[in-house]
Amino acid sequence: MGVSALKWQGWLVGLVTIAGLLVFAPLGLYVWASGGDQPQAPPRAAVRDVRVTGCRVDPASRRVAAAVEATGRAEGVGAYVVTVEFRDRAEADPGRRAAQALVRIPGVAPGATEYGEAVGPVWPVATVPWCGVAGAEFTQATPTPGLP
Repeated sequence: MGVSALKWQGWLVGLVTIAGLLVFAPLGLYVWASGGDQPQAPPRAAVRDVRVTGCRVDPASRRVAAAVEATGRAEGVGAYVVTVEFRDRAEADPGRRAAQALVRIPGVAPGATEYGEAVGPVWPVATVPWCGVAGAEFTQATPTPGLP
């Protein structure tokens, strides 16, 4: 007793359908759960809130140091993490990666200016350093329950 070709085609269609559901159902659930495209105002770039105010070589350690200031946002108190870049000239050399350092400036209130210092690598003698902001991130502080 043989199995008809029509019966095998039915099984094949069923298996392909189940395989398609296993592949595409999680993707559909992910898109549905993400809520789709909801229009939101783009966040202001944190790089606009920070700047390097000084760049010097420490005479004792020969390390380059950059003075950084951050001005608080209207959204509330928060912290900035600033990536400072150290180069031997203002123009970036596409073939070389510049040295970088991070500085965290916590507790910046709206409208207030707070300061930090990024310490870079040991700097070569007779070379003037250039320090600049390569990137910045702002994280709004979460309020503590029970405190104003």
